[in-house]
Amino acid sequence: MHLHVVSVFDGLSFLVAVFAAWTALDLFQQVRAHQGGGRLAWLATAATAMGGGIWSMHFIAMLGFDPEGPVRYDLALTILSFLLAVVGSSLAFLIAAGREDRRRMVLAGLVMGVSICAMHYVGMAALRTPASLTYAPGLVVLSAAVALFASIAALFAVEQDRSPLWRLTAALVLGLAVVGMHHVAMAALTVTPIQTTASLDPPGAPPLILAVAVAAVTILILFLALAVAMVDQRDKLIAIIDAGDVGYWEMSLPRQTLWISDRARKHLGVAPGAPFTVRDFARKLRPEDIPRRTATLARALKGDGEYDAEYQMRESGRWLQVRGRLMRARSGRARKLAGVIIDVTDRHQAFAALATSEHRQRLLINELNHRVKNTLATIQSIAALTARRTTSIEEFMRLFEARLIALSDTHNLLTANGWERARLRDLVLQEFRPYAEDQLRMQGPDVTLEAEQALSMGLILHELLTNAAKYGALSRPHETNGRVDILWTGVDDNGLVTLDWIEHGGPVVAPPTRSGFGSRLIDTSVRSTLAGSATMDYADGRLHCRLTFRPGAAPKA
Repeated sequence: MHLHVVSVFDGLSFLVAVFAAWTALDLFQQVRAHQGGGRLAWLATAATAMGGGIWSMHFIAMLGFDPEGPVRYDLALTILSFLLAVVGSSLAFLIAAGREDRRRMVLAGLVMGVSICAMHYVGMAALRTPASLTYAPGLVVLSAAVALFASIAALFAVEQDRSPLWRLTAALVLGLAVVGMHHVAMAALTVTPIQTTASLDPPGAPPLILAVAVAAVTILILFLALAVAMVDQRDKLIAIIDAGDVGYWEMSLPRQTLWISDRARKHLGVAPGAPFTVRDFARKLRPEDIPRRTATLARALKGDGEYDAEYQMRESGRWLQVRGRLMRARSGRARKLAGVIIDVTDRHQAFAALATSEHRQRLLINELNHRVKNTLATIQSIAALTARRTTSIEEFMRLFEARLIALSDTHNLLTANGWERARLRDLVLQEFRPYAEDQLRMQGPDVTLEAEQALSMGLILHELLTNAAKYGALSRPHETNGRVDILWTGVDDNGLVTLDWIEHGGPVVAPPTRSGFGSRLIDTSVRSTLAGSATMDYADGRLHCRLTFRPGAAPKA
């Protein structure tokens, strides 16, 4: 019966050692993946799991040790053995967590092996029983060699690959190192009962207290294992979310403590590691969005729906979509609100661009409709007035075609400028293309006309030029002294421009006896489209036409 009990404790101690080694090595990977304060925190956790596992394994096995007398344990030495295991594991992991180097791994394995040996023999020194304990030196050395060799082998195993199979191999090797060292050391032990008349109950803590302590440490290791598994799973989840350029956030309840991932910090413009609270988030929003955010949060906390809102950041101007869901404990109590933060600025910009495009398209369609109507009205007027002043179809066709070409040339000039505006200088040069350079003297600053004004000015210049070619300064093609001066001023204080058309070197002309098409077109166009006036002066037998108009003030027809 005694041997069966001992075998149960041996098997249990081995399982605890392997479980602790697995947990510690899993935590060790987190040590290598972090820097700064996070690295130290994971190091302390890994060392606690490893050291506590070694210590628990030793004293679980000691519960099966029967020196054939009462057993007590010295509390101070028992605590010291625990600290030796934890500190030794910390140093070993700290050394191994550096750059990959065989010498560093050997040194780390030596430190861990020494800590295992120190924990064992200090723990044995804490044993209080009415018997003397002696050790065979050779087996003591062998136990130390087993601990050292197995520790080095375990660290090299976990270094080779981070897959679960290699980690299990390393945990088994390290668990065998601890158990093997313990049993070799126990084989070196010789127990000699002491015959004494003193009390057979030695001082110290009874095994029951030690059993409770061992159970507590084992439970602690279990919780550490569960914690690291949850943290590892959470880190992987956040890494996957982060890969999609999505931030993650959690708000624990009821205190509403906010935690945000690095990607969420980037979206919100928060420096890494800087404190960030729920109030800080509210300050990131535009003032008009705060009431909506408060109502949305209250509704989500009541469980009436998910948190889903889009906000424009006050400082950066970027749009963020914040989504979240209330998470409850098994009891139904609200535990936290968790969700994601997505940068949707591109989507808002696309919608804004689409709306602008649609608005511009509507404007263009309306403007095109307006211009087509005006152009058709102009053509109708040209056709009617030309027909009224001609006596044959041939004459009508010749005059009507010339005026349509003038209108078309102005259209071409406007088309080249995006149908927005045209320069007065370009309109003049376009009309005088068929004539020699010395037949035009043009002078004036840059004056820009809107599209409707440019069409009217083009027709006015065409009519004046046609009249000069038929009756005025350009009517004698074989004479070279005929020319036209076109002079204009800049915009004066009243917003008006004055243009003078003065003919030189032509035949003597007199005022017409009746008003023709050109005179009516000039008068009508200047008044209705150019918001000005026109005067004709025939003093000295030459035409002097003065146009006064207001650029940019053309009323819509």
